[in-house]
Amino acid sequence: MNLADFTASLATDTPPAGISAPLLALWYDAKGDWAAAHAQVDELETREAMAVHAYLHRKEGAAANADYWYARSTTAHRRPTLEAEHTALLESLLR
Repeated sequence: MNLADFTASLATDTPPAGISAPLLALWYDAKGDWAAAHAQVDELETREAMAVHAYLHRKEGAAANADYWYARSTTAHRRPTLEAEHTALLESLLR
């Protein structure tokens, strides 16, 4: 799957089959379902999942919680805007 495929899948009611939990979280996030997005990564301990978890809490407005997950993820996905961060996460997960 590439970015164009992921973007096209947002026009459907169901996520693409077989995508990772962090990608699934970003899919639900893009569909406006924060709770479903958070549920995908809430219990995961991979760096990718923790980076998405951080992004979701930043989007929620929970800065302290986001900072905790950013530190745990040890990744450099944080960007000046949420949109840029979402794109950076997608690009890294779709490699």
